[in-house]
Amino acid sequence: MENTLKVQIWSDIMCPFCYIGKRRIEAALQNFEHKNAVEIEWKSFQLDAGFIASPEDNLVDHLAEKYRKDRDWAQDMLDNMTQNAKNSGLDFHFEKAVMANSLNAHRLLHLAKKHNLANDLEELLFKAYLTDGKNVNDLNTLKTLGLEVGLNAEAIDEVLHSDAYVTEVQQDIKEAQAIGVQGVPFFVFDSKYAVSGAQHVETFVKTLEKVWEEGKFEIKPTVLNATDGDSCGIDGCD
Repeated sequence: MENTLKVQIWSDIMCPFCYIGKRRIEAALQNFEHKNAVEIEWKSFQLDAGFIASPEDNLVDHLAEKYRKDRDWAQDMLDNMTQNAKNSGLDFHFEKAVMANSLNAHRLLHLAKKHNLANDLEELLFKAYLTDGKNVNDLNTLKTLGLEVGLNAEAIDEVLHSDAYVTEVQQDIKEAQAIGVQGVPFFVFDSKYAVSGAQHVETFVKTLEKVWEEGKFEIKPTVLNATDGDSCGIDGCD
């Protein structure tokens, strides 16, 4: 049996279910006997790579326009998602959300990944966007968050004021497309099994146990859950 069980997670900072999924996999690991042998690798995914934000952007109006529904429908969807988050111990404030392109955040995550700080930065980025209403495309905000997890100020500036790690972000997205990822969060367990969406904690526990018991790993992942769980795709969140 291999000593490390690797879990790759494709996600986007702008995806509410990705934050919920993070909490659920964390809860699953607390119930997994071999949690200390699990390695989490965060992978980049952009729900709307071409998005250009403007000061007038409002999440409720954006969703209503995107789905061709009224504002009440959009608000109800956000309210339901907020309650869903509370069940995982998260406090969403969509009324404060600042819509933004997530490319710079993903580039900074790749720098953090190089220093084994990606999980810490992922947490702060989710909280910044979904709870605190911060602009996660603002370079000063990103630098502050990077410093908070322990990244070097000079290294942060070098990344944010260049196109560093753009290729790595794009490669992550191409990888996701190659294995059929249509929405995030998307979890791949040691390149053998995949779980789509923010599934229940029990689903993650069972998958961890199954992969650990089998011990030998294949290259192409097989999706275990027959239906997608809560996730966000390029056409929105379900």
